[in-house]
Amino acid sequence: MAEDVREWLVAGALLESEGRLLLVRNQRRGGYEDWSTPGGVIDDEDGSVLDGLTREVEEETGLRVTGWEGPLYEVEAVAPDLGWFMRCEVHRAVDYEGDVRVADPDGIVVEAAFVAANDAAAVLASCHPWVAEPLADWLADPWGPQERRRYCYEVRGVTRAALEVVRTDFVDPAASRQRARDRAASD
Repeated sequence: MAEDVREWLVAGALLESEGRLLLVRNQRRGGYEDWSTPGGVIDDEDGSVLDGLTREVEEETGLRVTGWEGPLYEVEAVAPDLGWFMRCEVHRAVDYEGDVRVADPDGIVVEAAFVAANDAAAVLASCHPWVAEPLADWLADPWGPQERRRYCYEVRGVTRAALEVVRTDFVDPAASRQRARDRAASD
């Protein structure tokens, strides 16, 4: 199957207003949709995770974040059958300006809305566990950067319908990436 392991550094943003959290609806390849916090892949040209996250939030929502805290949590997911490894940092916006408008140049984000924590569970039901579980934990009992958490997952399978996602406790990200490389080489 996969000969090389693709690696992504991703960042997500927690933006709150009047007790609600900003979520975006994503139109994915294959026609399925899900909701997530705004954010995305950090590009080499971004300079830093926060520079890239600021860019992504503004592209997807029209809001310009002027102050961050965090990360509040990190997520690592390795998908050996698909040949990828993803690491995500989630930061909280402490100051931002502008009005919500969707203008995603990638065409993935098609809607943005501030959602009450009580309603977020229904919205997150369509998300992959590595998105939904950490966010649901934070919504249930928010914590700050001094209590930073880490969530790790192994993803098995090659189609969305057949994915098996297991929470793990990866100790070493390099070892996780190597497991994905070993699996890709054996296929």
